Amino acid sequence: MSARSKARRRALDILFEAEQRDVSPLAAMRLRREATDITINEYTVTLIEGVMSELDRIDEILDSYSKGWTVERMPTVDRTALRIGAWEVLYNNDVPDGVAVAEAVALVRELSTDESPEFVNGLLGRIQQMKPTLLA
Repeated sequence: MSARSKARRRALDILFEAEQRDVSPLAAMRLRREATDITINEYTVTLIEGVMSELDRIDEILDSYSKGWTVERMPTVDRTALRIGAWEVLYNNDVPDGVAVAEAVALVRELSTDESPEFVNGLLGRIQQMKPTLLA
């Protein structure tokens, strides 16, 4: 597993934990640093800060392009992976869009339901197609 893949997994873990505990992701990250000897990769911090800074817009986009699912109804793991993937597709020019989509799909394949990879792939693929319009 690459360093960036590990960073994405850790970002998903922290964002998930923050949502479950109803604390800010930065507080969850700080607690994780204090409670364990785990080093938090710089890219993990970039992902968390990026997702949080664009959260309202990302959720609006996810709501607009998901068929039959609101963001609130999505499984938490799927929602979190979609937020990370959408942020990378839309706001991080250092990561090819296809890589961002594939990495989000890999996360839900490992951590979520059997239907999740297809759902995440389809939704992020649509966002990837609409990227020029969404950023205009």
